[in-house]
Amino acid sequence: MSSFFTAAHPSGYTLSTDPAQLDVAAIHRWLSEDSYWAKNIPLATVERAIANSLNFGLYAPDGHLASFCRVVTDRATFAWLCDVFVLPEHRGHGLSKWLVKQMLAHPDLQNLRRHLLATFDAHTLYQRFGYEPLDRPERWLEMKKENPYPAGKGQ
Repeated sequence: MSSFFTAAHPSGYTLSTDPAQLDVAAIHRWLSEDSYWAKNIPLATVERAIANSLNFGLYAPDGHLASFCRVVTDRATFAWLCDVFVLPEHRGHGLSKWLVKQMLAHPDLQNLRRHLLATFDAHTLYQRFGYEPLDRPERWLEMKKENPYPAGKGQ
């Protein structure tokens, strides 16, 4: 495993994989209130997911969280990109593209056999980086819970 990965955006934003820098409360707030895939997710679940993932925090020039993504990976063969978001006040600056580019450049994510992600509406963002629809979807299976985080249980 490599040391923490950092990068600087030309507009003054900075990226870091240092988990000590993450604003877990802000990440939880956005995921539980604004995401379509993790509505009402409990804070303890977000904390456990972060603890077991490679996390990318993108910070505004004032140091506050602007964007986030995490990668579930064994750092040898597989990576699943998830929980990607840019806070509304930081959109329109190309940060999502830059975040994905930096994530893909991370030393621990090189030469993997497979990168996966799921998205409802950002296909063109990811396709510019080489993501494609599943080659053989008939080989893939899933177990899915439609509503694993019922309302009122997100604390």
